[in-house]
Amino acid sequence: MTTIIEKYAEYAALEAKRDLSAETIHHSKRAVLDWFSALYPGMLSDVGTRIIATFEEELGVGKSRLPSLNKTAFSSSAAWILGTTSHAIEFDDIFRDAVYHPGVPVISAALAIADEYNRSGLDFLKAVIVGYEVSTRLGAAVQPSHYSYFHTTGTVGAIGSAAASAFLINPHDPDMFAHAVATATTFASGLQQAFRSDAMTKALHGGHAASIGVTAAKSAAKGITGALDILEGDVGFGAALSKNPNWDKALAGLGVHYNICNMTQKNHGCCGHTFAAIDGVIAIRQTLLTKGISLSEIEKITIQTYQTALDVTGNFNPESAFQCRFSLPYVVSHGFLHGSVRLNAFVDEQMASLETRELMKRLTLESDEELTSKFPNQRTARIKIILKDGQSFEHFSPCRKGDPEAPLTDTDLDHKFFELVNGVLTAKQAKELRDQIWLLDQININSLKI
Repeated sequence: MTTIIEKYAEYAALEAKRDLSAETIHHSKRAVLDWFSALYPGMLSDVGTRIIATFEEELGVGKSRLPSLNKTAFSSSAAWILGTTSHAIEFDDIFRDAVYHPGVPVISAALAIADEYNRSGLDFLKAVIVGYEVSTRLGAAVQPSHYSYFHTTGTVGAIGSAAASAFLINPHDPDMFAHAVATATTFASGLQQAFRSDAMTKALHGGHAASIGVTAAKSAAKGITGALDILEGDVGFGAALSKNPNWDKALAGLGVHYNICNMTQKNHGCCGHTFAAIDGVIAIRQTLLTKGISLSEIEKITIQTYQTALDVTGNFNPESAFQCRFSLPYVVSHGFLHGSVRLNAFVDEQMASLETRELMKRLTLESDEELTSKFPNQRTARIKIILKDGQSFEHFSPCRKGDPEAPLTDTDLDHKFFELVNGVLTAKQAKELRDQIWLLDQININSLKI
């Protein structure tokens, strides 16, 4: 009987031989541009600078480049750094059905391997697509139970990075691809407890996943074998890390319908579970301002949303930037007062704002059974704001801005890129890199000026 991993390998081999649609290639470029947007400021983050320092003795060797550092590393080390830093500021992409940030492990690993093996930009984009298509489906197959304990970006991400890496090393060797994915699967890890505290570990999950995928692919290329039934086996990934996984979802539409064309690109710099609520309060904020009502007239804000959002982001007393990014009360209050939640929401002055902290005290969170039943396929929230004079305003967010139903435009992604890389790249450097990314299928990966 053919295993799921072998079917993934068959798909990858077919993908190597055919031309992808212009739409699919375009969406892969969108994913890459969005990944770089998160990467550059992440290189300057606290966890970013520390992970770079962790590998300082290994810098200056190898062929894989580290953007903004003007240094190289061996591909597995580079993937560790890139995966960690691109996850550090919570601006990375999401595949909603899998509760998963695929760009972090997949693109990090693909860039490291593409540099080492001197691949074309088109090969790189196709590898990114293969990594996304395999891992997003696997992630959807094991949800929602997987997310009760595990961080999908660390677990499923290891498999996505292995798929992309193996495809780049030898896209025409399905056996090598299969063993790379199988080996990576046994090392897949990442516990949710890591980001229900003030630890830095969550970002490292992305780095570990990227690095494991690179190492698994390179070892498979040297003949290391893996257990090909490790996904659906009696004591395999599905049995250990999920309850009743739906293996049909792991293969549904593979090679026909491309999940990379249905990504969520973040419009707020925090946990995606908070976005529907942020969008709602910003909408009501605009209504109030249009009516000439002062934002100081708020008596109470009630947020009804799905239970997982409360489990992960229900912290009313966040202290650090990390905790604030995972505090629905904080980001909703900041978003209401300022009209957005960008990087400046997590500087000391803003986090200590008395106005924001006072508004948080007027906020109530409620779990809604109907909205909970729609998770993970929909991320919704109902918001009700009552003024001191008794007036009330309500808003329902059926999705999040940036979701496939309300996507960021190419122009939005350009603006996001220029905003987030500002201070790391000059305006000239940023424009040149942005232009190269939109032309990636026409250039060699090593010509990217990163």
